[in-house]
Parts: sequence; structure tokens; C-alpha cells
Amino acid sequence: MNDPVTLRLIGAPTDRHSSFLRGPAEGPPTIRTALASDHANQAAEDGTEIGLDVLLEDAGDLPLREADGDHDMIRDAVALAVREGRVPIVLGGDHSVSFPAVEGIASEKGAIDILHFDAHPDLYDDFAGNPFSHASPFARIMERGFARQLVQVGIRTLNRHCRDQAARFGVEVVEMRHFHAATVPIPAGPLWISIDLDGFDPAFAPGVSHHEPGGLSVRDVLSVLNRVDRPIAGADIVELNPRRDVNGVTATLAAKLVKELAALARRSPMPLAGGDWRP
Repeated sequence: MNDPVTLRLIGAPTDRHSSFLRGPAEGPPTIRTALASDHANQAAEDGTEIGLDVLLEDAGDLPLREADGDHDMIRDAVALAVREGRVPIVLGGDHSVSFPAVEGIASEKGAIDILHFDAHPDLYDDFAGNPFSHASPFARIMERGFARQLVQVGIRTLNRHCRDQAARFGVEVVEMRHFHAATVPIPAGPLWISIDLDGFDPAFAPGVSHHEPGGLSVRDVLSVLNRVDRPIAGADIVELNPRRDVNGVTATLAAKLVKELAALARRSPMPLAGGDWRP
């Protein structure tokens, strides 16, 4: 019998590159509290149980300093998880953390594919003069070749610049106005899954800095995730702003997503040992 897949939670408590409100740096411990709460058990919807079918290591929060060295710290923590045969789950923090996280994977195993849920494409060449803004991580990832394919789901703020950037990098954008769970393209994988909580409609996730009406329901996202049959290289859950949450609703959603990602990792385990995942 195969050993259970082991996930490693890595907290990245930073909102240094947020463009509007501070608060996402408080996200990682808030998600952990919701995950440990007695309000629910540790089972995902398919019956996968954390602690039985999937093991969960908590590496705690990285000692980020709101300085340039934070990038390297996030990258190295993800790379270490991969070297040690773990599936990294990065808890943000703002969406800028996706760039060093994916760089960490790529530094160990080569380019991956990304399935990204968000209201925003986060493809700005720079935002307000900041090329490392939380509005720019996927521009940095794609221009450096860390991802081969990027599929973005739930987008509903696509301006002219970001449309041009999507065309430049060959990004497949599933705009919210055209969304159907059954037709979302699933990249070949191995997959990094990036979930920005503002991809959800604010009715489901009020605890974010950028409320963008007309978004995804919880069931919409789960329906897409249930179609994933590719190996899971890792994931991030970002942009929880506890200062704006209502009765812990968004934190509870983030905790549920940890469990559902654990179930995905179990159903589609990664060959974490050895060289590059793909030729």
C-alpha cells in the first residue's frame, strides 16, 4: 500500500505588495484557526480525511520582513518542500507570493502548468510602478518561463493592457461572463493551483480587499476542481483579509479549500522523487 501523500502548509504573511488595503498578511494564522476549529471535521467532500488519507505538516509562518529578501525566503521554502517529497500549500498573504512560490517549484522540477481562480488576471507588466505588485505575479512567472500553460478562471476586470498581456503570454482566460464549469480547460499538468479568494463573488467571500461583484460561487470552483485529474504539484490560497471578513465566512472557505486540495493531491499524486516531472 502506498504511503499517504503529505502536504506542507507554508504561511507567507505579507501584504507589502498590496495595491489597495493592508490586511492579507494576517491571513495564514486565520486560515489555520478555521481549519482546526471544532465547527467541522477534517474530511473533504469525497471522504478524504486529513490525518488518515493525507498527512498535513504545518511549517508555520515564514519570518518575512517586508523586505526584498522575502521573495527568496518563500521560493526556498517551497523548493525545500519539493525536495523533501511534500506537496506545498502556500497560505497568503497577497497574490505577490505566487511568483516566488512557483519559482521554487520550477527551480527544482522545471516548468509547470497553472490553474488560476481570480477576479483579476494579475498580468500587469507593473502596477503603479511596482513590477512585483500583487497585480503582476503571473507576468513575472510567464516571462521567466516558470509555467508552460496558464488558465485563468472567473476573470471580470480584464482591461486593455491585461488583454494584451494575456495575448503576449498565450494565457487562456475564462472570463466570468462566459464561465461554465464543464468547459473550463484543464492544463496538462503537473498543476499549480492558485486560488485568489476574490475570485469568489463577495457574497461568498466578503473577507477580501477587492470586492468584485458577479463572481464565482463556492460550488462553481469545486465543480472545476472535481474535474482535475492531473498531478498536483502545489497550490496557494491568497488574499484573505481578516479585517474585512464577516463571522469568519471567508476564512472558513479558505480552510475548506485546503481540504479539497488535499483530496486532489490524494487522487492525483505527484511523482515527487527524481528529476523533472516532464521532458
